[in-house]
Amino acid sequence: MTKTVFITGASSGIGQACAEVLAKEGYNLLLCARRLNRLDELKEKLSSAYPDIKIHTFELDVRDSEQVQNQIDGLPQEWKKIHVLINNAGLSQGLDPIQDGDIGDWDRMIDTNVKGLLYVSKAVIPLMETENGAHIVNLGSIAGKEVYPNGNVYCATKHAVDALTKAMRIDLLSRGIKVSSIDPGMVETEFSQVRFHGDKERAKNVYAGVQPLTGTDIAETILFVITRPAHVNINDLLIMPTAQATGTIVNRK
Repeated sequence: MTKTVFITGASSGIGQACAEVLAKEGYNLLLCARRLNRLDELKEKLSSAYPDIKIHTFELDVRDSEQVQNQIDGLPQEWKKIHVLINNAGLSQGLDPIQDGDIGDWDRMIDTNVKGLLYVSKAVIPLMETENGAHIVNLGSIAGKEVYPNGNVYCATKHAVDALTKAMRIDLLSRGIKVSSIDPGMVETEFSQVRFHGDKERAKNVYAGVQPLTGTDIAETILFVITRPAHVNINDLLIMPTAQATGTIVNRK
């Protein structure tokens, strides 16, 4: 039986890498993001490379609870059995001390990283195929394990993801749904460009002198997690570049 994976924020970065890695492994893909044009390009690429799998794309802003519920309720019937949910959509905005923080940045992080994860999970859980290994994977961060200077609200949102993952594991235990958290350190995607509001030079400097993780590194880790035997669940997995010891201690060369 071919399993269906639902990936949020699939138009770039870790979400796109997950789509690519899981397509290669023969999963059917339910992909959403705000940038539908990018999703459609990804669908065309993956459909050409892997013609035996099915792919369905749709536009979704996880911050909009009504849109989330309507879009998921409106899925074609054949897409209403979901085996794996990857709550990947997330972002960081700004890197300022809390007294100088931008309230708009705070709202975008809280609305996407915390409330968006909740909205999507609430809508998708009733569709999860519990007889054949249902699994929820939440994208956390090293920022959910420690707090670093100027990380305040972003760190708070990822600490919330950590807590929600634990809570989901408890609440869904009787339903047989596995729940895992993947917590990366430095991953070179569009993440830093978004954090610094499009400042590519500042974003590039984040990774100067370091070989960071790639989206594919994280996607392959997620593949490992969701392919464990039925009696095995990886609760929490912290993954870092070799050159990174903590959120702020990095060996640059």
